[in-house]
Amino acid sequence: MGDLLDLAVANPFWVWAGLGAALLAAEMATGSGWLLWPAASAGVVAVLTLIAPLPWLQQTLVFAVLTIVTTFVARRYFTGQLAGQAGHDINDNVARLIGHRGKAVRAFAGRDGRVFIDGKEWAAELDEGDALAAGAPIEVTGVSGSRLRVRPAH
Repeated sequence: MGDLLDLAVANPFWVWAGLGAALLAAEMATGSGWLLWPAASAGVVAVLTLIAPLPWLQQTLVFAVLTIVTTFVARRYFTGQLAGQAGHDINDNVARLIGHRGKAVRAFAGRDGRVFIDGKEWAAELDEGDALAAGAPIEVTGVSGSRLRVRPAH
């Protein structure tokens, strides 16, 4: 065990590079977005140990501070942009319907009814007005639970 510790102390670059690689692999496996910044911070500390040898305590402190700062900055400024998202989950098949046009399947009873969009029938509620005739064109304005919010298309 002492030999392994001596090897780690003698080669801090590889310890930090290995930690960064392990964190990056875990990030790729989970896709959470939370482990990307600690992985990058470990990479920065690895390079820093090549430039300026630091004691382990200072290396660990630099890693911790970098991880906290990069995580907060990334969550504040890069939310959604890193994955190319426009504010919603690309796998959400209901939210992708916002802006699409369709038609009322039958006359709405009050504000509730059913619409046909992209080959599927959906439960819907009117955003504007109190009635909608069967076959009337509609546009999806939002999602409320599993129901689409619609308005008459102009």
